[in-house]
Order: sequence, then structure tokens, then C-alpha cells
Amino acid sequence: MTDSTTNRGSMTLESELSSVDPVEAKAEGLAREAGFDEDTSSQIAMVVREAVINAILHGNKKDPAKQVHVSYELNDEALRIKVADEGPGLDPDSVPDPLAPENILRSSGRGIFLMKAIMDEVHFHQLNPGTEIELIKHRVKKELSA
Repeated sequence: MTDSTTNRGSMTLESELSSVDPVEAKAEGLAREAGFDEDTSSQIAMVVREAVINAILHGNKKDPAKQVHVSYELNDEALRIKVADEGPGLDPDSVPDPLAPENILRSSGRGIFLMKAIMDEVHFHQLNPGTEIELIKHRVKKELSA
């Protein structure tokens, strides 16, 4: 069996918001390399940015002793990006529904909702310590014309 991976790598970030921009740029570049259109590429970059910000603010609580780990893989089937923090862990089911009437005016709490709306798959993995979020966007196979 051959490995169809065309691009794989990882980044380790400090728990500070200035770490976010290079990851967002990398995600957008990978999305474009995957053949996604400009809007979809921007949306993927925004979702990855949100995941990293959540890892820094909510996971690691901006603790300079903790890091955020990002890995990515682009293959024939999909773009897969994982963002992991070193915090106490997150139960995604405990995050309030941003569409519930009592939460509509809240300024936060929409990140996971957006991730699920934009990506094809969103998975949470509990680490020890930390939480990893796996974001997957499937590539569209181009039909060969006869």
C-alpha cells in the first residue's frame, strides 16, 4: 500500500496570541494546495485560528509553561489538522449551545459551532493532559471527462 500523503508536518507554539498568525497562514496555504476555493480556504484558516485561540486561552489559560501542538496532513482524500493543548481537558458537550436564546448575545462560545459548520468532521480527543481537536475537510474528487 502506498502512502498518498503529499504534505505532513507539525508546529509547536507558545501559549500567546502572537503564535496564531503563522498557523492561520499555514492552514490557508494547505487549503489552497488541496484545491479548495478562496472562500473555503479562508473559512478553514478561520476555523484553525479559532481552535488555536481556544487552546491558548481556554486550554492552556495562557500559561507560558504550556504549549500548543499543531499537526497537519494533506493527502488525496482530505486535509486534516489537529490542535492540542496541555490544559486540564475539555468536555465538548459541556459547551453551551450558541444558538440557544440565552446565549445569542454572548460574545464568545461560537468557535466549536463554526468548526462543525465549516469542516466535514470535528473530533475531540482527551489527552493526558489536554485536549486535541481534529479538523477534517474532505477533498472533492475531480471526475475525469471522457
